[in-house]
Amino acid sequence: MNKVIEADFLPREPNTGFSWPSSIRASAMKERRRILIVDNDPDTTHLVKVLLERTGHYLVLEENDATKAHQSALNFRPHLILLDIVMPETDGGEVAARIQSDPELQNTPIIFLTALVTRAEAKSGLNIQGHSFLAKPVSIPELVNAIEEHLPVRAPSHVRIPKERLRSDS
Repeated sequence: MNKVIEADFLPREPNTGFSWPSSIRASAMKERRRILIVDNDPDTTHLVKVLLERTGHYLVLEENDATKAHQSALNFRPHLILLDIVMPETDGGEVAARIQSDPELQNTPIIFLTALVTRAEAKSGLNIQGHSFLAKPVSIPELVNAIEEHLPVRAPSHVRIPKERLRSDS
């Protein structure tokens, strides 16, 4: 079973890719949203975990076994799930269907991450099984903006990156 370990092992340097509104109170900055990332590639999940947690706004749990993703979601209670589509044994579509059929998780937003589409297709507004998706490889600013757009509203969104700052690979 995966354990959630909070560690502040990276230097706290200003990241020019992020713009923090000055109106944010310190208490709001400390509220960390839980993100579950499910991908069979441990290097991918670890890199995304480190980069998202470095912002100070997210607590990320990695799950590299799609067959355990539903149970991990039940245990972790994420605010949002990042889900790869192509995985061995159980694909992302099956995982999403299982999560959506669970009354305790059915309202959890899911964003698919996939190498099966181009960036242009991902930006076209299409959905996969009713869920948004991002093309791999995804930039962290693009990922943060997608996460913030899909998080349940509890307080005003505190992490926004202007679209003109997103890296354009097209």
